[in-house]
Amino acid sequence: MGKVERIVFLSLILDLFAFTIPLPLFPRIIEWYTVREISDTNGLLSRTLRFVSAVRGVFYKPLQNSQRWDVVFLGGLMGSAFSTLQFLVSPHIGSLSDKYGRRNVLLISMLGNILSALVWIQSTTFASYMLSRVIGGLSEGNVQLATAILSDVSTPRNRSKALAHVGIAFAICFCIGPPIGAYFASRPVPLSGALQMELNVYALVLLVAETLFLTVALPETRNTQPDKHDDDDPLEVHVNEKSSAIRSVKERTELLRVLRKLHFLFLGIFSGVEFTLTFLTFDLFDWNNTQNGALIGSIGIISALLQGGYVRRAISKVGEGKMAQRGVSSCALGLVLLATLPRFVSTQPKIAVGLLRAAAVCLAFTSATVVSSLTAHASLQCDEGFDKDTGKPAAEHPELAKGKALGEFRSSGQLGRAIGPLLACASYWTFGPSITYAVSAIAMLTLSASMKTVALLPEKSS
Repeated sequence: MGKVERIVFLSLILDLFAFTIPLPLFPRIIEWYTVREISDTNGLLSRTLRFVSAVRGVFYKPLQNSQRWDVVFLGGLMGSAFSTLQFLVSPHIGSLSDKYGRRNVLLISMLGNILSALVWIQSTTFASYMLSRVIGGLSEGNVQLATAILSDVSTPRNRSKALAHVGIAFAICFCIGPPIGAYFASRPVPLSGALQMELNVYALVLLVAETLFLTVALPETRNTQPDKHDDDDPLEVHVNEKSSAIRSVKERTELLRVLRKLHFLFLGIFSGVEFTLTFLTFDLFDWNNTQNGALIGSIGIISALLQGGYVRRAISKVGEGKMAQRGVSSCALGLVLLATLPRFVSTQPKIAVGLLRAAAVCLAFTSATVVSSLTAHASLQCDEGFDKDTGKPAAEHPELAKGKALGEFRSSGQLGRAIGPLLACASYWTFGPSITYAVSAIAMLTLSASMKTVALLPEKSS
């Protein structure tokens, strides 16, 4: 791991801890604001919960705990709103990094994240809390800029290995963050502001530490030539062996369009599965926040081991497209197991739990492979050739600039994350888990089949 890769990896760990720890807390945060604002029937939270209850009632009328269902659904809506903001802003963040530099835009993004945390700490109403989420959604650019930075400092041959650090950071933080959040979520809700301070100060500390670390340690990487590794071809630092030398600008632009479509469709389905998995465990197994946190943590642990032990080593032989296709197929298998699970809950609960755990392993493999592989594949289509005489970038195509192209790629995935949970909720409540997961499995199998051309390894340039 090179110096810049270490810096980016450590900064992602800090950033993603600040992101993952609150995930199990959204229902508890809403409950906390409900306790504070229960007397204000015209407040934003009361009106929002009435709207959520009306929408939920169209699809599903639970016999008990209807308010708990509404709170969980509202948490999903908040996540979708955050992803929608990311869908809107990601292309602009990428384009700005092409113009003003990755480091400068990343530090500005971090200031926005710090402002979001400060507003959250000071918030005493649901409205001010939502303001903090809007600020965070508009300023979050760490992951996509980390991807662009790692693409800047890696050669095409090492690109997938470098970008795997993003997936490993996600996996590590999803191992540890949600269980910590589940611990806070299991505690009683106080009437005072103590919970707010306890939940939010840690995020501010992590974000400030990350910003200071990046300010001191991170160099600018835009328009820098990657270091050549011992196992690199001497020409690789001048020519993108897997794309530029093989495909025309038109072909690469078209492939990026296809990859954006695949990213959108995959995350649209997968994010719906992730969100309704909590519904499934609550509805069929009556699990609490601690048990759900342990399930999410186990998926993160397996994903981290796969990222570091398998994906980074195998992807150069298998190819980015093929690795992503394997992950999509694994998700389809996991969905088949989830669709089968409900019929065993009442009669053979041990088999039902076993199916859930097997599905979790399949989803962990998916988490370890698909997004990181598709991102690497997209990155390899960007302009990154260097003039062999001057050593300066020879990029001439704005639509293939790394920041812009990777920003648009991330934007497509965030749109899927915004829509997927809402559609999955509507299906889960209307048709039940078996039909929802069965249809999702068919969709994933169809998506896997459509990836055949993308999964083909490119020819080696002569």
